[in-house]
Amino acid sequence: MKSHLKKSILVLVVLLSASSVSISQEYLQKYYPETDTLVLAKLHQWQDAKFGLLMHWGTYSQWGVVESWSICSEDEGWERRRDSSYTDYKEKYEKLIKTFDPVKFDPNKWAEAAKVAGMKYVVFTTKHHDGFCMFDTKTTDYKITGPECPFHIDSHANAAKEVFDAFRSDGFMIGAYFSKPDWHCPFYWWPNFATPDRNPNYSIKRYPQRWQEYVTYTQTQINELMTNYGRMDILWLDGGWVRTKTDQEIIRQKLSADYATFPQSQDIDMPAIVKNAREKQPGLIVVDRAVTGPYQDYLTPENTVPEKPLSYPWETCMPMATSWSYVPHDKYKSVHDLIHLLVDIVSKGGNFLLNVGPGPDGEFDPVAYDRLRGIGEWMKVNSEAIYNTHPVAPYKQGKVCLTQMDDGTAFAIYLADKGETVPPSKIWMDNICPAKDAKLTLLGYGDTSVEWNKVGEGFEADIPKGFQERPPCENAWVLRISKLEK
Repeated sequence: MKSHLKKSILVLVVLLSASSVSISQEYLQKYYPETDTLVLAKLHQWQDAKFGLLMHWGTYSQWGVVESWSICSEDEGWERRRDSSYTDYKEKYEKLIKTFDPVKFDPNKWAEAAKVAGMKYVVFTTKHHDGFCMFDTKTTDYKITGPECPFHIDSHANAAKEVFDAFRSDGFMIGAYFSKPDWHCPFYWWPNFATPDRNPNYSIKRYPQRWQEYVTYTQTQINELMTNYGRMDILWLDGGWVRTKTDQEIIRQKLSADYATFPQSQDIDMPAIVKNAREKQPGLIVVDRAVTGPYQDYLTPENTVPEKPLSYPWETCMPMATSWSYVPHDKYKSVHDLIHLLVDIVSKGGNFLLNVGPGPDGEFDPVAYDRLRGIGEWMKVNSEAIYNTHPVAPYKQGKVCLTQMDDGTAFAIYLADKGETVPPSKIWMDNICPAKDAKLTLLGYGDTSVEWNKVGEGFEADIPKGFQERPPCENAWVLRISKLEK
């Protein structure tokens, strides 16, 4: 009997492991197209925008540690705690509210810097997993406007509202990042029990009323954001483990050594959340990150760029530095690398959501401003090749990426190597060619025609010496092609 049971369990584990692989592979491709015409229109507007700013900001910036995760036992390795006692550490972490006083907070300065860089939308962390609210919710005092926070007396204390208003007035699309899990809320992490991992630390089936309290808490906060903070374009939900789960998935998690607490479905009633949100914000784009289903209007590869174009709307989210949250003296990506990332992502049909973590005083690191200015200098010359474009095969060859506008105008973007300050004498591609009557010009070089020749199935363009001697920008140069050969 015991031997038979062991064999059955072994077979089940093998089957579930195989199922897990297929599910993982399917996730990379599975997309549920939106049907709401207002959402589709806004999604098209968002796809044309291409470049956005994400900001992770909270009390944790005072310590310069990773956002939220250092209070989660499961992910302690991400940030070595300062105390040997988890209880002491978590207590000190939550007391950071008493010293959070970002007196240099000026969202208009952030909006101006983002606008200079050529960004068109913003996503701001209204609440991360630690539960600290950067908006004036009525559900908790654990917030920037709470009586324990010294900044609450400031006229700009409702940080989320100030950010949204500042960026909206500069023409940005507005996105609210919101964490579905909340590790401060007693209805998610019940103080009666230990907290072994990121999930609820109690049985939802055994205590359904407690979970319902959490569902109400979550829905109320989202309702506040959709009601009291002006026009909202994107609801960017994080914490994909908070979702409805199938019985098969729960069984698989029970068999996993990586799952410490109760494998269980965490249903917060997404249909009701989305319905209510869109009643208040018609056309709202909803991004239920990493949850396959109808509430993920676009997908969000994190800190990575797909190798090839994807068949659905997508966005690479990535920190400008090494950390999402503020870390003193962090290492920031160069202007060269950021421009190349933007071009690579856009040529594959994606958007680039670039994160900057404000410091505890409410300022960006000076290096972040420098990087935004550098990107902006390039965008002043070449933004035509970025906005309102879509991918065109072969997408990239060697050091040249391609984009195309709806009217057929194409752009061959030459990505310079680091230290390569002089444009090449020729730009060529093997398997794409301008139409016979096409006009080729260089962005930043006026209306001067560029000579070119058809070579096999491709073409070769001669770059004028004047452009080589006085290039209008650094890091990448763009050849504009009025139309391609069909």
